[in-house]
Amino acid sequence: MPLTYKGLKGKYIGWGIASLIIGLIAGGITGSVINMYLGGLVTLLLTPGLLFFTLQRQRGGIYNRTRQDGLFIHPLNLPKSYVREKNI
Repeated sequence: MPLTYKGLKGKYIGWGIASLIIGLIAGGITGSVINMYLGGLVTLLLTPGLLFFTLQRQRGGIYNRTRQDGLFIHPLNLPKSYVREKNI
């Protein structure tokens, strides 16, 4: 059973923390360089946006893997380059 905190599970707890930190840092940098009000707006828009993205990724599953459809046939004989030759 994965670790759960406030609806976030497993690795997405770290993603949520990173979303908060990135939103605050981006807003702080924007506020100090351009304008304080624009920095506040960036913080208010970016942080929930990144948290929403994190929650959407979590819906795919904690162990989100690429699922491929099809039949995969592995060769029985390896090519000559993979066969180890004996030293005489």
